Amino acid sequence: MFLGEQEQFMSYNGEVLIFQLSKTKHVEGAADKAINLRVRRMAFNRDTNLFVQKSSGVFSICASHFKIEIVCCSCITDSRTGIMLPCILMKKKKRNNIFKYLLLLLHSSNQFEQSFHFKLDYELKEDIRLFTGPSVLWRHANKLFYISSNTCTVLCAPVQLSSVVWTGGIENEGTVILGIRTACLPESEDEDEFSTSDRAIWGSEFFGYAVERQKMLTGTCFMPHAYSRVVSSVYVCKNEILKNQLRISLVAVTDKNQLIWFQDGLPKGVCDLPYEKPCSVITAVTSSSDLLFIVSFASGNVCVIHRRDSLQVASKWQKVKSVLVDDFIGSGSEQLLLLFKDDSNTDVLSAFKITDLEGVDYASGINYKHGVPAAEGLQENGFLTVQALETRLQAGWKCVRELQQNLRLKKKVILKSCQALIDLVEGRTHILPPAKKEGLVSLWDDVENPPHSLSKEASLASNVPEHFVEKLWQRVVDDSLVVGVKLIESFYVSLSDVSLSLVLDRDFSSISPIIECRNKIMKLNKAFSALSVSSCQIEPPPKKMKLDLHSKNDLKKECPRSCSGVHLDGAKTVIAVTSLSPLLAFHRVCCIVLLHAKKQKRQNDHLQERKKITVLCGKIFLSLEDISNGKYSVKMLRDNSYCTGSMEDILSVLAVSIRFCFQIVSSDCTLTPVNSWLLGEMECTPFKECHDNMFCHKAGNVYGTVFNWTLKNPFEGVLTLFCRNLTVLFQCLHSLTRVLPPSCDVKLLRSGSKGVLTEQLALTLEKEMLTLRSSFFSKESKAENSFTWRNEPGKKISDAPVASLLDSEEGVQQFRKKLQKEREESVLSMNQTMNGAIYQQIALKIAEAQLSSDMIVWRLI
Repeated sequence: MFLGEQEQFMSYNGEVLIFQLSKTKHVEGAADKAINLRVRRMAFNRDTNLFVQKSSGVFSICASHFKIEIVCCSCITDSRTGIMLPCILMKKKKRNNIFKYLLLLLHSSNQFEQSFHFKLDYELKEDIRLFTGPSVLWRHANKLFYISSNTCTVLCAPVQLSSVVWTGGIENEGTVILGIRTACLPESEDEDEFSTSDRAIWGSEFFGYAVERQKMLTGTCFMPHAYSRVVSSVYVCKNEILKNQLRISLVAVTDKNQLIWFQDGLPKGVCDLPYEKPCSVITAVTSSSDLLFIVSFASGNVCVIHRRDSLQVASKWQKVKSVLVDDFIGSGSEQLLLLFKDDSNTDVLSAFKITDLEGVDYASGINYKHGVPAAEGLQENGFLTVQALETRLQAGWKCVRELQQNLRLKKKVILKSCQALIDLVEGRTHILPPAKKEGLVSLWDDVENPPHSLSKEASLASNVPEHFVEKLWQRVVDDSLVVGVKLIESFYVSLSDVSLSLVLDRDFSSISPIIECRNKIMKLNKAFSALSVSSCQIEPPPKKMKLDLHSKNDLKKECPRSCSGVHLDGAKTVIAVTSLSPLLAFHRVCCIVLLHAKKQKRQNDHLQERKKITVLCGKIFLSLEDISNGKYSVKMLRDNSYCTGSMEDILSVLAVSIRFCFQIVSSDCTLTPVNSWLLGEMECTPFKECHDNMFCHKAGNVYGTVFNWTLKNPFEGVLTLFCRNLTVLFQCLHSLTRVLPPSCDVKLLRSGSKGVLTEQLALTLEKEMLTLRSSFFSKESKAENSFTWRNEPGKKISDAPVASLLDSEEGVQQFRKKLQKEREESVLSMNQTMNGAIYQQIALKIAEAQLSSDMIVWRLI
């Protein structure tokens, strides 16, 4: 590094960026002189305990008759891509006191990009800040000025101020500056009495100004106005909006050599600083999630304050050139990098210290491989020790749970044994509970039951509880009638393949009383954070199989029904969707709602035993007059930026909609425009019960469309649409492609995530294998029994050794007869006949298992 060079440094993605200005070597014949802005990316090497250069870059600036300086540098967000980039503000001083400023962005390839430039007739000296855009903000003559890459024009904010103590982002407000100005007493009496008195006493006040929205914010949500005379720097730790009110947590350093913690505008803690004239404060989050406050002083000193039970000074250093915060050692948490002043060495990274005040401690001049205090080795050993202790703790907890389970089982066995002993003493017959109820598995082969007849299936309906329907409701959406049945939890858990049928409660000789319904399945998770809708009939078209082999009078075979199951907290809802217009021809209609399901009994390590049931849920009444009055209409209204609607309204909209799922991937830009598109152009508002799902209020065909936008990372997300038809889908996609960057890749996804479908495929293949195995062993056991019956008692062949039989001709003949007889018996055992009913039941089970696995494979392709 040459003497007289100017340098600045900053941290970025765990690296230290060093910016240096140096003059190029003069070339004879060259008229203009050039200044090189060099950048070096330095990364910390834990093996050598040194910062090593990874890469570098150069930007040449024409410097004829100019004086060039680096004003400041910082990390900002590029509004074009949403990516954080290093930003450098350069100054050229021309003649006649004209100053030209350049704003440069540094990309990952070490290429500099000139974002914009501007000229001023004065020099920037006070409260210079770089923020999102990139943009530059400064104070001059008690006025606030700013310029951004979007406008490239210097703008003046309509505020008077004496200082800027903080600049940053606030939720729903964008970039906000917190400043101090002379108190402006209100003419009206509507304002807070204490706030007015503070300003009147101290003569100054805090105020907030949203730059992009050009909006004033009250300063009392940050700090009381009484502190406006002493606060020199502020750092906002957290900001959020709760119940339409801005909640802010921050720390501030004062001219009284204090650090004060404020929460929601009120002081919560104070700490005296060890040095005078604090000038800035930043934060760091350590590996143990402790929040550290780093305060820098004008004298070059630094102290760290931790916030546990109270604010206390944890450590302090002197003769510090700069302090940076980042993950310099790649541990996943933040550390402090202290750069000390070293007059004996011109390298800025010659004297440093990396620490988090816990287990991380690296300092320059110490080689941990050969030095005595092997701090790195101790740190790694400590980390491995913690991992081993966590593993032992988990193993111990698992052992405790197994012991608890064994104790419960032993207690249950003892109670059952006592009851059996009491019955034996009193002469009563002790009835053993069924093995299935006790969760036991038989050690002997179970006798296979023949298929159940329809009469036996009907008799199972008597096991249905008397009050199993919690609610029966109906809605009208466009030309569709939606009927829902909310079942009690205790009844639903024992069912599978649940569906509904609608039957007209009048005798129509010319038409069928059975109403055709569409089949859909809807799922809502417990927290209402995601919705999904998929059709029940989603197997590949070439492989439609008729699985119902029972009587033709079975209602299930005569019409398709809805089998929409909604998984929600303590209750389950089954939904049927049918066309409304055919029903309106009768003016007044009464429909019977029937529930179809398979009653299942769970057995450990066995397939579920299921029996079909059909039960009556109730009746619904429908008239043209009620529909005209909007009695069953869906009501989706806006209320304080939310969409209000009952659970039945939400389920109805989803039931009649078609679900489409798209994966959106961007290689070089973040996907922030998608959320802005939903809230802005599409006029969407989130459901009050489910903020992640939004209802479209935009007039036209797209009204009523439901969106779900989930970000996996800033560059990849999944957009789910629930729309009425394909026309609405194409309109939404056309509108979306206009706001997405050209490099975005939009891909249509099959229903269901790949991970979930893969897990389901594994389970169905296992079920298919168990079905085949149980069917095979059932047939084989019957063949073995048949083989045993065919062996007559007097015809058993002796077990003489084979060698003794081959000694004579008669022995050879006897051995030949024995071998021939075994061949015949083997053929007979493999050609066993099977009862037709048993074969029908086995074929049905195998077909159901294979069809389920084929459907999931088709969805995965």
